[in-house]
Amino acid sequence: MRALLPRHDPVGRAGVEPDGVTIEAVECLSVCKRPCTVAVAAEDRWTYVYGDLDPAASARIILDGVGLYAGTPDGIVPWKQRPQEFRKGVVARIPPFPPRAA
Repeated sequence: MRALLPRHDPVGRAGVEPDGVTIEAVECLSVCKRPCTVAVAAEDRWTYVYGDLDPAASARIILDGVGLYAGTPDGIVPWKQRPQEFRKGVVARIPPFPPRAA
């Protein structure tokens, strides 16, 4: 499982990554109008892109949200269990690739 964050994001310095999670810095997520943006992805799971996060205050929230994502079989954290910032800041939800067999 990977959390992709812009290189300048403070999340990597916020503390310990949740088990099974790798935080990777990327040059750009092309979401210029919705900074700070993170992407959360894993094999056979839905990918989520979240924006409008406060880069100084959201590090713990991002790590908590990624931890919840890691605890699901498909990447879908129930709406009410997501941090409020993740509920308000969804930029995209992308299905697993290749699609799961029905």
